Amino acid sequence: MGDVSLPPETGSPSRILIVDDDISVTDTFSRMLRLEGYEVWAALSADEGLSLAQSHRPHAVILDLRMPLTSGLQFLRAIRAIPGLTGTPVAIVTGDYYLDEAQAGEIRALGAQLRYKPLWLEELVALARELLSVPVRD
Repeated sequence: MGDVSLPPETGSPSRILIVDDDISVTDTFSRMLRLEGYEVWAALSADEGLSLAQSHRPHAVILDLRMPLTSGLQFLRAIRAIPGLTGTPVAIVTGDYYLDEAQAGEIRALGAQLRYKPLWLEELVALARELLSVPVRD
């Protein structure tokens, strides 16, 4: 297992939420991060992700941009409005290499990182560590 940074207040594994409508992505990302020692929840929709975020209070979120019904950007707006989750580090992972400047600007303004698929094991683990190293201001 990898070297997992533990949240200082609990001493328990860091919690990561994965939100992606592609079950193969959520399964793969979840499995890889659990092998690194993280506590992981996965949601196949933004609405399910918001429910999990409210109940489990993740330390970081890895989120797909393009999902049916509620997009990753709508999820990001919603999580930024939830007390206690407004400063949660978020990375939007997308296969869409051509985002318009308005979308990219809003993602940056809402404090999320933008990454592109595919993410290989080393990149995913590095992203998780980077997100978890961000001091949360809420």
